[in-house]
Amino acid sequence: MPGPLDGRVALVTGASRGIGRAIALALASAGARVAVNYVREEARAKELASRVGGIAVRCDVSRREEVRSMVERVESELGPIGVLVNNAGVMELMDLSSFDEAAFRRMMDVNLMGPLYVTLEALPGLKATRGAIVNVASNAAIGTAIPGSTFYAVTKAALIALTRRLAFELAPYGIRVNAVAPGWIETDMTLGGRSPEAAESARSFFRSRSMLGMTGRPEDVASAVLFLASPESAYVTGQVLVVDGGRIDYLTHGIRFAPAWPGGSPPPHRSACTAPPSASWPSSRLLSWPALPRALRTPRPVTPGA
Repeated sequence: MPGPLDGRVALVTGASRGIGRAIALALASAGARVAVNYVREEARAKELASRVGGIAVRCDVSRREEVRSMVERVESELGPIGVLVNNAGVMELMDLSSFDEAAFRRMMDVNLMGPLYVTLEALPGLKATRGAIVNVASNAAIGTAIPGSTFYAVTKAALIALTRRLAFELAPYGIRVNAVAPGWIETDMTLGGRSPEAAESARSFFRSRSMLGMTGRPEDVASAVLFLASPESAYVTGQVLVVDGGRIDYLTHGIRFAPAWPGGSPPPHRSACTAPPSASWPSSRLLSWPALPRALRTPRPVTPGA
C-alpha cells in the first residue's frame, strides 16, 4: 500500500541518533527517500541510511558552503527535496553569571542560522515539489521554568519566529512551514553518561512537571513531524506543535510546585497559576536552580542528533 510520502525526498539534519534518527525512520516508513545528515557519527549515519534506503551526508549546518554541497549531493542522487526537517541543534546550559559568548554564538549559528541556510539552499526543490518544512524547536522557547536554559531558549524562540515568517513568505509557492516543540525526551544525549540513579532522578523530575506524568521518546516527536510533513496536514502552516506531555512549569503561568496551598485553599481571587510568592508561600517551594537534581544542574554542552 503506498505511503503518504511515496516519491518524496526528505532531508533530515542531525539524523544520526536520537530524535533525528526516529524522524528519519518515520519518514522512510511513510515512503520517503531519506537523506541522513550528520557531523561526527558517520558509522551510525551510514547504518541508518542503509536501513532507510537513502544516503548519509556529512555537513555542519552552520557553514553555508557545506550546506550548499550537501543539498547538491542529495538532489543529484535522490532528486529535489520535498520534505525538509531542520533537526540539528546544540544546547549549552548557562545563566547570566556564567554567560559564554562563544557558546551562545555557536548555538545561534546551529539552531537558527543552520535551518535558514538549509532552507535557502533547498528552496528551489521545495518550490518545485510544493514541499513541507518542519523545524525542530523546543518548549524552552515557549518559556519553561528550567534555570540555565535562557540562552538556548532564545535561539529556539528565534527559530519559531523564523518558522512563522517563512510560512507567510512561502505560502504562495504551496510550501508549508511548521515547527514542533519537544519537551524533555529520553535520548542518549539527555541520559548518556549518567549513573542509573541520576538518570532516574532526571526522569522523576520531568515526570512531576507533566500533566501525563510521562517523559517523551524520540518516536513521540517523530510522529508529530510525520504528520506535519505529510498531506494529512495540508491545511496547516505557520504552527508550533508542542510535544511535551502537558508541561505545567511555564514562566508566568505555570503551576506552583507545592504539595498544597497553605491553609488548604488559594487566597480569594487567586489561582495556583497566578499567586505570587509571599510570606504565606515559602519561596523554597518554588522551582529554583538548587531544586533541580544535581545531574541536571551541571552545565555541559549537548549536541543532539550529531
